[in-house]
Amino acid sequence: MESDYSDREIGIVQDDSRERLKAVQWKDLLQLGPRDVVHEMTLSLPWLLASWVAAAYGQYVVALACSFMFFLTGLRQVHNAYHYALGIPRRSTEWFMGVFSVLMLGSMHAVQINHLRHHRHCMDDEDVEAMSARMPWWKALLFGPLFPLLLHRKALQVGRPRQRRWILAELAANLVWIGLVFGVLDWTWLQYHVVAMAIGQCLTAFFAVWLVHHGCEPGGVLARTVRGRAKAWLTYNMFFHIEHHLFPAVPTRRLPVLAERIDRQRPDLAAKRVF
Repeated sequence: MESDYSDREIGIVQDDSRERLKAVQWKDLLQLGPRDVVHEMTLSLPWLLASWVAAAYGQYVVALACSFMFFLTGLRQVHNAYHYALGIPRRSTEWFMGVFSVLMLGSMHAVQINHLRHHRHCMDDEDVEAMSARMPWWKALLFGPLFPLLLHRKALQVGRPRQRRWILAELAANLVWIGLVFGVLDWTWLQYHVVAMAIGQCLTAFFAVWLVHHGCEPGGVLARTVRGRAKAWLTYNMFFHIEHHLFPAVPTRRLPVLAERIDRQRPDLAAKRVF
């Protein structure tokens, strides 16, 4: 997987002044130190454990809040994994996606295929991932349950043999996991987790796609962003989306720094905000 996307991705800003973006320094942001790697690898763990404990004690409102945060932080982790930006070897990254396929209910390798296609075909007819971005918000919510199914179908159609093997293995692992949780273990807190993750998957078309791309059309800036330390902190830097599209190899934890550098060259790109 190539790590230098800048020249290819810079086309997401389709106007005559995009040449200024080539002056943005970003390659120094790629490397993660040991503490950074540990933090990235364990980011969602406290939320996962907290949701399980709350569900085990019947505190489902608390459990839902923690599950939401687990899904958000898990998305950040697997999103970095899609771009091999976790700071760990490629083979380890593949297994990381495999583990999170079970924890988050779905094939992360299938999502990876569509996400990388999303970068190459952002907002055009080949971009399955961004389908909901072209809908009104309420249609994006209703579209949610169909969204994961379309991602998996497309990935199986276009994926290479190795990728399809990963997808089929992850889907098989999900079937075994669901069978164990509902047919063997009979632990209510794990059953709750599987249901919560299924709901999370049905909401990704809205929260992970529509929010960061709605109102964006080919011929202009194709993604939104966020500004302000509090907003970035609350959303785990996940909404620095135009920055991510411009320089996809940069890990999420470095996106606030990248945003400052882009602002010095193209402050107008921050006009489209997620909120």
